[in-house]
Amino acid sequence: MAYGHEHEHGHHKMELPDYRQWKIEGTPLEDIQKKLAAKGLRDPWGRNEAWRYMGGFKWGFAAFVVAVGAEYYLNSLNKDKKHH
Repeated sequence: MAYGHEHEHGHHKMELPDYRQWKIEGTPLEDIQKKLAAKGLRDPWGRNEAWRYMGGFKWGFAAFVVAVGAEYYLNSLNKDKKHH
């Protein structure tokens, strides 16, 4: 039996989101960019940190904490049943 011959081989190009979707206006990063510009400097990668200031991060982190707590709780119930 030959596995994988009916499927495409190779790597698919990874699709990245457009970097222009992240805006720094109205975030602390805007102040940093202005201070850098006053000194004749710029941070071309600063926009990569803009996601930290979007509203969904707090809810996402809260969901993560709840999921981890639930996993620990469910694992503790299973440990009680698996005594050898």
